[in-house]
Amino acid sequence: MSKILVAYFSASGQTARLAGTLARTLGADIYEIVPAEKYTKADLNWNNAASRSSVEMKDPDSRPAIAGSLPDMSQYDTVFVGFPIWWYTAPHIILTFLESADFSGKTCVAFATSGGSAMGDTDADLQKVCPAAHWLRGERLSSRASEADIRAWVQNLGR
Repeated sequence: MSKILVAYFSASGQTARLAGTLARTLGADIYEIVPAEKYTKADLNWNNAASRSSVEMKDPDSRPAIAGSLPDMSQYDTVFVGFPIWWYTAPHIILTFLESADFSGKTCVAFATSGGSAMGDTDADLQKVCPAAHWLRGERLSSRASEADIRAWVQNLGR
């Protein structure tokens, strides 16, 4: 039986709620990707070009540091990676996470929350920084998705 990890970054709690439902539904372990420097409300103001999140997302080399240690990835076969959509893609802290561990031979699936943005080029962006993984098509989901919604989504992965 494969072991599953749900790894997620949540700026406002919406992605955390979804990640918790996903982990419970799948019987998976869960890991929160916590930034070494927490984001403030001002940092997340996408209307301000000088806000921390805006500056990070404009810089393709930005890799915000992660607090604490990473999980032992060798014990997982499948990793669900969750985050809020920022500028039609994953926040750069997700790239930090993906570049900080060995994902060789793992199946990875992105899941995201958003106030209205679609996934954009997220799947391609993640595959570029983590090409050793086998990526299934990611999905934007409601942060309030039910266990039934999650099961239906997971059953259709890879089809």
